[in-house]
Amino acid sequence: MPSAPQAPTAPDPGQVPAEQRAELERLAVDLAAETGTLIREERPEGLGVAHTKSTDLDVVTEMDTRAEALLRDRLATARPGDGILGEEGGLGAGTTGLTWVLDPIDGTVNYLYDLPSYAVSVAVVLGDPTTPGAWTPVAGAVINPRTDEIFHAHAGGGARVRSRGTTRTLAVGTQTRLESALLATGFSYDREVRRTQAAIVSDLLPRVRDVRRMGAAALDLCHVAAGRVDGYWESNLQPWDLAAGCLVVTEAGGVVSGPGGSRPPSSELVVAANPTLHPLLSGEIDRLGQGS
Repeated sequence: MPSAPQAPTAPDPGQVPAEQRAELERLAVDLAAETGTLIREERPEGLGVAHTKSTDLDVVTEMDTRAEALLRDRLATARPGDGILGEEGGLGAGTTGLTWVLDPIDGTVNYLYDLPSYAVSVAVVLGDPTTPGAWTPVAGAVINPRTDEIFHAHAGGGARVRSRGTTRTLAVGTQTRLESALLATGFSYDREVRRTQAAIVSDLLPRVRDVRRMGAAALDLCHVAAGRVDGYWESNLQPWDLAAGCLVVTEAGGVVSGPGGSRPPSSELVVAANPTLHPLLSGEIDRLGQGS
């Protein structure tokens, strides 16, 4: 019998010196802040859909394209040897081993409807961000332009949120009981996948404190890091949805995984919570069939 393929080994972020990790975090914050200002201040009246991606529900606006172009332009100047993986522009390889993973507008439908829950997510990772388990976030930042909050972290440096000139350290919540947990989730743009997701919410909802669906995965992860929700799960996410947010959660003391509670987060499943709640939530999601 052929042996099972070996799971990829995530690179050690310690390969990047601590001082450089901190510098990369500062750059991620600056990039997120500038791009957040662009999409907030230059959002067109009567904003239209430029085109759709995977399904008719998955829209791209003209501002997604402009925002990613700005990020790529800034990185070409600041870090010309690094790779870039962007939601709109795909992957461009680099030579340094570092790749920037960009979501110019996470929560595009919220942005389209002018709902104040959308984000710019900027992360830099070691390894291959297109292969689950083969990459490790080194630094990242997520901004909600409508609240002016920037969540940011670098590996080994803790997680923080900056808002209106004040910075505070983030820490995940302390809820240990699933029945008392406030959870967040999201839904795929694939209508068939939504059927499974809806069934899981229907099963969980009577058994937990409540479930929130806010529409921006990067912000949902940051809300776990800030203790604003106790746990979060979602499937069909891509590296740009989760790279920065996962780092913010883990640096705030939380756990992020994929299916089974120990596999790496991927498009199959992402589960985030504090270390005590995480195995309870992950076990329930696995039992109910998401990510299996």
